[in-house]
Amino acid sequence: MPAWFKKARRPIAAQDKASRVPEGLWVKCPSCGKALYNKELTANLHVCPKCAHHFRMTAADRLRMLFDGADWTEHDVELRSNDPLRFTDTKPYRARLEASIKATGLNDAIIVGSGRLDDIPVVIGAMEYSFIGGSMGVVVGEKIARAAERALQERCPLIIVSCSGGARMMEGALSLMQMAKIAAALGRLDRAGVPYVSILTDPTTGGVTASFAMLGDVHIAEPKALIGFAGPRVIEQTIRQKLPEGFQRSEFLLAKGFIDAIVDRRELKATLALLLRAMQGLPSPAPKTAAAETETETESETTIRLARPAPDQT
Repeated sequence: MPAWFKKARRPIAAQDKASRVPEGLWVKCPSCGKALYNKELTANLHVCPKCAHHFRMTAADRLRMLFDGADWTEHDVELRSNDPLRFTDTKPYRARLEASIKATGLNDAIIVGSGRLDDIPVVIGAMEYSFIGGSMGVVVGEKIARAAERALQERCPLIIVSCSGGARMMEGALSLMQMAKIAAALGRLDRAGVPYVSILTDPTTGGVTASFAMLGDVHIAEPKALIGFAGPRVIEQTIRQKLPEGFQRSEFLLAKGFIDAIVDRRELKATLALLLRAMQGLPSPAPKTAAAETETETESETTIRLARPAPDQT
């Protein structure tokens, strides 16, 4: 007979209380583990103020970072893939396109614009990794080729910011053909003596690395960016050797002469301005003070030295 004086135990009901902290207000740095206030991180160009870890940026943010103010013009906005192969894997390619367009607000994985960088007329293309891994399909190839033609027509430098997993498999050989098309357009730019600067960010891999990302007059990478063609696992299985520490990171590639310089994102615009003026023989802007003049000369010398590494670095 159960004891009438014992209280029946009931499970503790979980109280579903809404968090007072809005979602996405804080971001944890994957490098140092510090909690970062999202607005402060954005103001710092998505670079951790403690360890200088470079978070990925959207293509639109990169263009806003490089152009002077909001006075720049976007080109070829209407170009959009029409799923030429009617490709289907786990789901139709057309469905992937629609989902990426809805998520990013872009029609494909690159934004191309023209404007001024520190008062220098430029054409800039920035890749969007959130759009199917920043992969290069027919639209991306066409927009980059048109960007090169526009830079040639206007006789102004071309800058491409790469952030991509490579060629887009859903468009098969058509995506691989973009490598040759872009290379031909950049060849015309080179013969005309118009500068092309390639910015490599994390990640820059596959067919993008095998084409326009490594065809620049100068190659600048962000710190610790993953840059390569095939993945480390595939390379190890092919050559049957253990890869060295930091393989395919920008610091390793700089030491081997694969790239010309590593530049912190917060210094990228100033470095590009000094580099483009040096490449085009343009005069430096007049400094306001004698101290500023000395500082400008020092920065310019540093830029040229980084862009042309010493023989022991190659």
